Amino acid sequence: ILLSLLTRTGGVRVLPTVARCWLSSGADRHPVPGVSKTIAVASGKGGVGKTTVSVNIAVSLAALGLKTGILDADVYGPNVPRMLGLRGRPEGTADKMMIPLENFNTKVMSMGFLAEPDAPIIWRGPMIVSALEQMLRQVQWGSLDVLIVDLPPGTGDAPLSIAQRVPLNGVVIVSTPQDVALLDARRGVNMFKRLDVPILGLVENMSSYVCPSCGHKDNIFGHGGAKRVAEDMEMEFLGDVPLHLDIRETSDIGTPISWAQPDAVHGSAFRKISARIRDKLFHDTMWSSHGPPSITTLD
Repeated sequence: ILLSLLTRTGGVRVLPTVARCWLSSGADRHPVPGVSKTIAVASGKGGVGKTTVSVNIAVSLAALGLKTGILDADVYGPNVPRMLGLRGRPEGTADKMMIPLENFNTKVMSMGFLAEPDAPIIWRGPMIVSALEQMLRQVQWGSLDVLIVDLPPGTGDAPLSIAQRVPLNGVVIVSTPQDVALLDARRGVNMFKRLDVPILGLVENMSSYVCPSCGHKDNIFGHGGAKRVAEDMEMEFLGDVPLHLDIRETSDIGTPISWAQPDAVHGSAFRKISARIRDKLFHDTMWSSHGPPSITTLD
């Protein structure tokens, strides 16, 4: 497994066995044992706060009473452990399974547990896909209502390959309000549509800046762009999250804002978004009956 394969080569962590392995387009796409629903959180580009949204959705769903886990599939920038205040390595079982770490009632698996904090992960697509298969299927998740997969940003090889191999019941797209970010968000939406992965909706992050001293709002990156894109592309707008100093500070110290300040405007924003996701997955007839999609390989 990953824990035993890690070796050091010139200061860079590599997986020698995984390096020789390329999964075929017919890879096993059966649901993860014990996991009821698997959803992804994605973005058309980096820097829009996708992982912050992923972590806070996971913690919020757990606070709403769901048994929740998060797979940090952003292999090149595995920041989920930092945001959830977790350190150390997963323990292994006799049957060669990894035991996920846990905090805030959320089970977590990440490459960040397996590599040195400052070591770059310089891998090609086959290595990434194989490693993620192991982090998904060779982990003792137990019984989960929801597993959230924090995807790498963009529409390149890594997120495409993951979407082809992970049994996704839906995807949440994260964007900031400005036009440049929204162009990439549209590309992300269209990629998942081509892959027949249902879109749960769009989240507008950094929607407006709230001064922590006086509460004044400024639309630094614009406002309402994601909602307009959602309407134009006929999908749901799940909500917006303000740009607030407390979100950055709580993320850096490993205590998500949805846990630290659940009743504040910025904390409750994640709770409302997560409640809507829960309702769509488990109470909306169309969504609750929607199984993992059949995938057509793109040439």
